[in-house]
Amino acid sequence: MSTITGVSWLAVIVGAVLAFILGWLWYSPWLFGKRWADALGVEMGSASSMPMGAMVTQAVGLLGVAWVAALVASNVWLWGLLILAFAILNFSGGMFGQRAAAANWVDAGYLIANGVLLWIVNLYL
Repeated sequence: MSTITGVSWLAVIVGAVLAFILGWLWYSPWLFGKRWADALGVEMGSASSMPMGAMVTQAVGLLGVAWVAALVASNVWLWGLLILAFAILNFSGGMFGQRAAAANWVDAGYLIANGVLLWIVNLYL
């Protein structure tokens, strides 16, 4: 399968946008943002105070993950293994950096939730 013509670009774009929105909710005060910020010792700011470079990097990364999801969506086991492996590697990176466990769990949960979201998007688009 071609990595360009063999994917649903609608699923890639919609998935990346929804994953970005999920991140906004996940790290908001309504869900896990306060716990994550407290664990890292940082203060929650408004969306307008977010570093633009971080937002652009997040959007590009989510577009890449959504593209990979579209490539392997028909193999749920492979997709699940990829997401779990990335979540574990991200978690271990946080441990090496001596980040608080709560922050690592919030980040790992976000990666897994994104994986589920992108899989669902690819089921329907």
